[in-house]
Amino acid sequence: MPSLLGPFVRCGLVLLFAGFTCTGSEHATATLPAAFSDLLPHFLVEPEDEFIVKNKPVTLTCRSSPATQIYFKCNGEWVHQDDHLIERTVDPATALPIMQVTIDITRQQVEKIFGLDEYWCQCVAWSTTGTQKSQKAYIRIAYLRKNFEEEPQGKEVALDQEVLLRCHPPEGVPQAEVEWQRNEDVITPASDPNVFITTDYNLVIKKARLADTGNYTCVAKNIVARRKSTSATVLVYVDGGWSEWSKWSACGADCSMWRSRECTQPSPGTGGKDCQGLDLQSLNCTSEQCPQTVSGAEDVALYVGMVAVALCLTLLLIVVVLVYRRKKEDLDADVADSSILTTGFQPMGIKPSKPGVWAPRPRRPPPHSKNSHLLTIQPDLTTTTTSYQGTLRSRHDTTGKFSMTNGPLLDPLPNGSHTLHNGKLNSDPAEFVSRLSTQSYFKTLPRDVANSSYGTFNFLGGRLTIPSTGISLLIPPEAIPRGKIYEIYLTVQRKEDLRLPLAGCQTLLSPVVSCGPPGVVLSRPVILSMDHCSDACLDNWAIRLKKQNYEGTWEDVLLMGEELVSEPYYCQLEAETCRLFSEQLGTLALVGESLHMGAAKRLRLVLFSDAYCSTLEYNIRVYCMDDTQDVFKEVMQMERQLGGRLIDEPHVLLFKDSYHNLRLSIHDMPQAHWRSKLLAGYQEIPFYHIWNGSQRYLHCTFTLERLSLSTCELTCQLCVWQVEGEGQSFSLDFNIAKDTRAVDSEFLLMDSTAAALAGPSAFQIPYLIRQKICSSLDAPCPNGADWRMLAQRLKLERHMSFFASKASPTSVILDLWEAQHFHSGNINQLATVMADIGKQEAMIFLVSDGEC
Repeated sequence: MPSLLGPFVRCGLVLLFAGFTCTGSEHATATLPAAFSDLLPHFLVEPEDEFIVKNKPVTLTCRSSPATQIYFKCNGEWVHQDDHLIERTVDPATALPIMQVTIDITRQQVEKIFGLDEYWCQCVAWSTTGTQKSQKAYIRIAYLRKNFEEEPQGKEVALDQEVLLRCHPPEGVPQAEVEWQRNEDVITPASDPNVFITTDYNLVIKKARLADTGNYTCVAKNIVARRKSTSATVLVYVDGGWSEWSKWSACGADCSMWRSRECTQPSPGTGGKDCQGLDLQSLNCTSEQCPQTVSGAEDVALYVGMVAVALCLTLLLIVVVLVYRRKKEDLDADVADSSILTTGFQPMGIKPSKPGVWAPRPRRPPPHSKNSHLLTIQPDLTTTTTSYQGTLRSRHDTTGKFSMTNGPLLDPLPNGSHTLHNGKLNSDPAEFVSRLSTQSYFKTLPRDVANSSYGTFNFLGGRLTIPSTGISLLIPPEAIPRGKIYEIYLTVQRKEDLRLPLAGCQTLLSPVVSCGPPGVVLSRPVILSMDHCSDACLDNWAIRLKKQNYEGTWEDVLLMGEELVSEPYYCQLEAETCRLFSEQLGTLALVGESLHMGAAKRLRLVLFSDAYCSTLEYNIRVYCMDDTQDVFKEVMQMERQLGGRLIDEPHVLLFKDSYHNLRLSIHDMPQAHWRSKLLAGYQEIPFYHIWNGSQRYLHCTFTLERLSLSTCELTCQLCVWQVEGEGQSFSLDFNIAKDTRAVDSEFLLMDSTAAALAGPSAFQIPYLIRQKICSSLDAPCPNGADWRMLAQRLKLERHMSFFASKASPTSVILDLWEAQHFHSGNINQLATVMADIGKQEAMIFLVSDGEC
């Protein structure tokens, strides 16, 4: 017993002996009468399970008789005596002493051991005979997440049909109770035998009635909060039925008789289908029943008139077709010049035909591959320029010309001519931002031209890139309808500019990216590429794509892993990048909600120091940021302004949703030359500051002091780790005086990609070759040598249903390949895949300078 009661020693003795009492009312010791000295204590009140709501402490109560001492033990450790409130009374019936003890448990106490075990407390009572332990009381932090795991979906059902509305409430402690509402009124199955709620919270209407039409809402509630799902509209419709046929009419002058029926048994209601079949029926009369009529000149005139009308309509149709074909030929002759469509496999090393006309830089000839025998056509060696010069005409106005740089977005562009170059778009970004600032949808966009790009595009497509951020927008060929010209922008938002509604375990996993203008009509999806910082394990996450609507509020438009091919968004999540197929432009971001504490975010740890140090103090800054290129670029730019320098390669740390903080410490400095001015053994960044993801530049500064200005060599160990989790260490050994360069361009200029590329120069695969591949693989092949095998070879088989839903599955696969391999694409590698499929005839893009 002494080992158990160490905190409770008073008056120099352990208080276990009957008849011994310490002075002072604060001590939990009583004296038992001799008649009851052989009784074991028993509990009159035992502690019960409790839930902590928000930050309100809970109180545990324990009462025992007879007892000399009574204390609480929580998670195996004795609660300090000062935290107990003890009351002593006597049972008037038995004269036995009764001791009652209460303690308060706070949220902070429970959170300290969160993730290791459940927090529990137990009451222990002593008498002179022995001890007794109460039942364990578990204390849990109560919560109710905001998002339903499954929400009811609206549906249309026929009268008397069974209706099933599903609902899976949000995760919560204690588990949420569920009720259903129809038009805001609570549904009570006890008063309506036609409905019942299943054990897994689904609502069943046995036979749909017209009165069951309405908006249904699933409501989840516990002691913390009350959540409502989105409403699901149930429409009960009535299909129409035919009445009985009427009697036949008398035989008319045209020698026929009629009968009818009406769609009134029942009449169609609330969107039900009309009756199927005829509501009027005719029948030829027999010759005896027909009225006698005389054919004459009127009948001949009628037939002649009908023939004349038919001939006129035929001639008019022929004229319309000829005019349409002539307009189409004029447009295609202006735009689809073969030199621009086949740029991708023209020999390079050529000069522009006119000064000022841009031509692509030469590509290094690839080495000869094992597939060189697949060469089937010779390149056009007479081509001297890859630039297209001409005008672009709208299908709707064959007389006017479009200006491609100065016209307002989506409005009719003024008359004038313009030269479309196959390559970079070099107009002034500031002028573009100024021009768009008058548009209503652009008013909320940042004016940071360094983190934006834009371009003017037609049906040939192109690409926008924000250099050194990992953010790009691929506009595939034919995504913009023929005859349309769009000015499109791409920008990354600073997170402090936009407030995303994050709750519970939600965290921002990607940059907030805007592309637009919103509302443009696209014939096929564009592909937005951006970094994410999750561990890319969908078993650990519920990752949602959020879009900001016109009112500025955010709404969920996609749940990763449960994409529907009919929706305008579809996503491929790679190890570090998200590829988003989108048929609509707007402001988008990825938000993740951890499903358990195994979910982890990637943090990039970056170390900077002062480039110039003329004092004894020397600072080392440790940034802990989301592992995305856009944040890294911002930090590099900020440190360049501060005159900082990078002192080690960045490290990546997996930061788990375990509620544990991040700690940083510095060790192993030469004590004879350096000392740390940090008073504590480590610095700490709170868990929620990191997990929320809204603070972009989280960092800690270690201030060191050298004992002499002549000391320039610094060696030390810098450690960063999550409590109870993963850690990283930096071994630093450098001279603080020799390398005085500020943050330089090899990191800031590591991406030399042009911000905007229009036309074929934006793609690895030439336009005409792409068309040939699509025509070769789109048609289903009995042996599977079609687009399905191409998807398998490129490890994209998870998206088969998405590809199959498109008019040209091959073109969507090639779009994704272009988005993935723009910087490192290997055409010969793609050619090898095509050869494995057995489509050698599509391999003419193996041509290179060396082979010519």
